[in-house]
Amino acid sequence: MTTTTTAYLDSPIGGLRVHSDGTHVVAIDFDAEREEPDAPRDAVLDAAVSQLEEYFAGERTTFDLPLGPQKGSAFQRAVWKALCEIPYGQTVTYGELAAELQLGPFGARAVGSANASNPIPIVVPCHRVIGANGTLTGYAGGLGRKQTLLDLEQGPGLF
Repeated sequence: MTTTTTAYLDSPIGGLRVHSDGTHVVAIDFDAEREEPDAPRDAVLDAAVSQLEEYFAGERTTFDLPLGPQKGSAFQRAVWKALCEIPYGQTVTYGELAAELQLGPFGARAVGSANASNPIPIVVPCHRVIGANGTLTGYAGGLGRKQTLLDLEQGPGLF
């Protein structure tokens, strides 16, 4: 098993814990609590925390971090890669993403399932995927967080 180090970050959507294997960001957890004292960070964690702080301050629209999720099937990883192609401030539906990946008639559900398993939310922007009717649907971090992230990117009141 790979050893990971973590860093805590206060954010507008609550406490986040960023995990690194020393080479890649491997996960971001919601509902994190600060652990005292903070453990030493590696360069990947420093970059991730800095970029997330810039994102939440409205100063960053793309992330430039090495990502290495420690779980996920080939299909899930393909969906997560496609999520990273959704531009800042834009949304796509589950069906649109499924069509892009050339999935069959039940592709939207498969995309939704892969989104729910995304271990690196925010950086891998699963919050940018919405329901077919243009409404907010499902988000592992809760719809309130999804709303906050979309408001940050698009301005309040869009959803």
